[in-house]
Amino acid sequence: MSTYVYGIARGEVADLGDRLHGIGDPPLPVRALTEGELSAIVSDCPPELKPRRRDLLAHQHVLAEVGDAHPVLPMRFGSVSTNDDDVRTVLSEHAERYHDQLSRLADRVEYNVKAVHEENAVLHQVLSEEPELRMMAEANRASGGGTYEDRVRFGELVAAAVRAREARDAALVEKALAPAAEAVRPGPESGGWFLSLSVLLAKDGAAALLEAVAELEKAHPQLQLRVNGPLPPYSFVDS
Repeated sequence: MSTYVYGIARGEVADLGDRLHGIGDPPLPVRALTEGELSAIVSDCPPELKPRRRDLLAHQHVLAEVGDAHPVLPMRFGSVSTNDDDVRTVLSEHAERYHDQLSRLADRVEYNVKAVHEENAVLHQVLSEEPELRMMAEANRASGGGTYEDRVRFGELVAAAVRAREARDAALVEKALAPAAEAVRPGPESGGWFLSLSVLLAKDGAAALLEAVAELEKAHPQLQLRVNGPLPPYSFVDS
């Protein structure tokens, strides 16, 4: 059976026994594979591994439990090795790199910030900034809505203007949040948002980030920002 890897901890991890279970249905017991001064936190891998909510939460729970006692380098959901021996081999061959990353990410957490536009606000902004679009809208309205071709052309131009606005606002958000973070990287992609940003912070460093988010939304009413965290610093682990 293949081996599912949750993360890599520094030092020897005490026997997890029956107290910690991870992914799978029923949940599979978690164990530690120690090689030198590193331990991989693993379990058997279910025959069919899918990103079900229960398993995603179990993955995160294992990292949180082990992380209370040990610095842990988190692996993203779905990290699988052929068997336990292969895991130990990787720990041995890349020990220096793992130690460096554990030092860099010690006592650090990740927050994910997603951005979307408030539809009415961004449309009003686009029309106010683009005289050509405003004139087209007024001409279509004056002629009872315009021809089909006029409406299609207008819709295409508005969509292009909104995409350009998304690109500018993505840069605006990243620039505004960067001073509150130790590092910033692109976050996991998901539908419905024009920006997903992963932010690395000290465990007690969220206040500055949340303040910057609040100021952004106040100054730019077309923006809606969602903050999720704290999370293990998945986005800042170098593969």
